[in-house]
Amino acid sequence: MDKPFAITLDPGSSLANRTGSWRTNRPVYVDRLPPCNHACPAGENIQAWLFHAESGDYEAAWRELVKNNPLPAIMGRACYHTCENACNRGSLDESVSIHAVERFLGDEALKRGWSVAPGPDSGKRVLVVGCGPAGLSAAWHLRLAGHAVTIFEASAQSGGMMRFGIPKYRLPREVLDAEVRRIVDMGVELKFDSRVDDLLATMQAGKFDACFLAVGAHIAKRAYIPAGDASKILDAVSVLRGMEDDAKPLLGRRVVVYGGGNTAIDVARTAKRLGAEESIIVYRRTREKMPAHDFEVEEALQEGVQMKWLTTVKEAGEASLMVEKMALDENGFPQPTGEFETIEADSLVLALGQDVDLGLLAKVPGLTFDNGSVAVDAGMMAGHPGIFAGGDMVPGERTVTVAIGHGKKAARNIDAWLRGETYAPPPRHEVATFDKLNTWYYADAPKTVQPVLDIIRRQGTFEEVLGGLDEGNAQFEARRCLSCGNCFECDNCYGVCPDNAVIKLGPGKRFRFNYDYCKGCGICVAECPCGAIRVEPETI
Repeated sequence: MDKPFAITLDPGSSLANRTGSWRTNRPVYVDRLPPCNHACPAGENIQAWLFHAESGDYEAAWRELVKNNPLPAIMGRACYHTCENACNRGSLDESVSIHAVERFLGDEALKRGWSVAPGPDSGKRVLVVGCGPAGLSAAWHLRLAGHAVTIFEASAQSGGMMRFGIPKYRLPREVLDAEVRRIVDMGVELKFDSRVDDLLATMQAGKFDACFLAVGAHIAKRAYIPAGDASKILDAVSVLRGMEDDAKPLLGRRVVVYGGGNTAIDVARTAKRLGAEESIIVYRRTREKMPAHDFEVEEALQEGVQMKWLTTVKEAGEASLMVEKMALDENGFPQPTGEFETIEADSLVLALGQDVDLGLLAKVPGLTFDNGSVAVDAGMMAGHPGIFAGGDMVPGERTVTVAIGHGKKAARNIDAWLRGETYAPPPRHEVATFDKLNTWYYADAPKTVQPVLDIIRRQGTFEEVLGGLDEGNAQFEARRCLSCGNCFECDNCYGVCPDNAVIKLGPGKRFRFNYDYCKGCGICVAECPCGAIRVEPETI
């Protein structure tokens, strides 16, 4: 009697046992873009360096980090961490404290003297104008590509607006200096007191093949305010820049700061540290409309800075200011009320924004300007061949993180241009959104809180306000990462597959599906913690 067709003594030889023919859908392993990576203006591969950090290999984590950002000890302090706003863990409990781990890695590198070697010499020379975050980032990446780099800096100190715009209580100068020193040690030539007035002439004299413009916004915007004593009216940039001198600015006991951005907050907090009994911020809109970050506003209030929202300065006298109260109209815009108030003040500091000095470009043909910025194409090149620009000089948000991203992007495009090529960035994967995760598998892990300097010391000293993590809690914080969108070899798919259709490829090599036996049931997709498997319609 013949055996039924589905029965065989050698299961591997019978096509009837290969159940893949039953499928209408098939699972596919994918790499999705973590939302933290997607939100980072510097283009860091955050998930990759967190992976090394959570295993305790901090040097590998740092080396992965500086592939995109050469200033992690600075960024861990000065960045406003938009990555954490996007972090999927925030929908589970609290976002991963990415900036705190980044700061730990940056500080660890400074402590241990980690460095990176430049690339093979290309024979090309690049001029960088400005030693702020954009210029330093570009110089770092250009050296990695093997190009000779010279930075021309107009002042006698490095760091640009990181030094002259961020107070010491947020960014200690020894950290800033050490990060810059590592870039110089790569072979970057840094020339201080070297203001560029004629860009093309400077490039010709130095035989530079290309240029990256990274001049910071050092010119304070002004507002017309009738004043009995104009010497009492200062600008925020001058005040913060003056903090780098031996003779500190004389603001008096009662200081009023006019503006609502982070710079206004920095000046008001600086005034308290200089001994002001009253430091008052006057802002014409509401707190909700204030461009300053909320955590900075909160810290300022804790330190005794006063806030007068919906108020505008009308006139400055010798020892007082006249301000007018505002009221919101039906569209939410502030309108004058005709109701005035007098505030005693020894000085008025204007924090109304900054502009860039574009005088060095007066003789460069082909450039286009828009509202004080230089127009650039998708590759950061301006209208003249070989001249690129970024940071404060181009339209966009003016932050340290954005500037570092501009420097990296420009460097990669400059490198390609010098080689007669066009830089093509790698394609971006779809974002790993929270709904693609199976968070049941992740343990509760409360966020690590960074230590904060006590209020009394904050009010009277320029000690750093926010403390760092130690090795133990930095590793713990890194382990809170959900590895969104990318397989970390948890073996869930291997364990739950009812058909044994998942094949392990070995440590670090992930898995593959045996489609001869996979029925497309989708259990592996549903049980993948990090959303690294998706279902696709069967094409056969």
